[in-house]
Amino acid sequence: MLWFASGLERGRSVARINLRQVEAFRATMLTGSVTEAAALMGVTVTRAAPDRVEGRLVVRPDLCTAGGILHGGAAMALADTLGAIGAFLSTPEGKRTTTLESKTNFIGAAQVGTTVTAVATPLHIGKRSSVWTTRIEGEDGRLVAVVTQTQMTVD
Repeated sequence: MLWFASGLERGRSVARINLRQVEAFRATMLTGSVTEAAALMGVTVTRAAPDRVEGRLVVRPDLCTAGGILHGGAAMALADTLGAIGAFLSTPEGKRTTTLESKTNFIGAAQVGTTVTAVATPLHIGKRSSVWTTRIEGEDGRLVAVVTQTQMTVD
């Protein structure tokens, strides 16, 4: 189930959010048409708000390296998905976003058969860009990766 903010969150105003965008996002996420690549990977968005997006991913064998650990590209795709959702939800109506840059620090491993959780939060939300950091953690709470991405706002 997706969770959407519509008021105050952690003391910050999220009044910039456009409810039509939220409804459009919710409808397309529920039908799987927004992020088909993420759906193929099995990304589950558990919370989506303009200032925080959460999700999880079951580490399947087809998402792993030969050693049975989560492939770096799969971790990056999870983070990019959540950061892009947050950027979209914090963008004015009629605008969209695209990833300009992404940097990943791989800290630890996630074994096949486990579930990783990820939380994306903004470092900056401006008129032309936003910067998001996503922390990916294993089931044991240990850090797997930190991804920082820049999203450009486009017409």
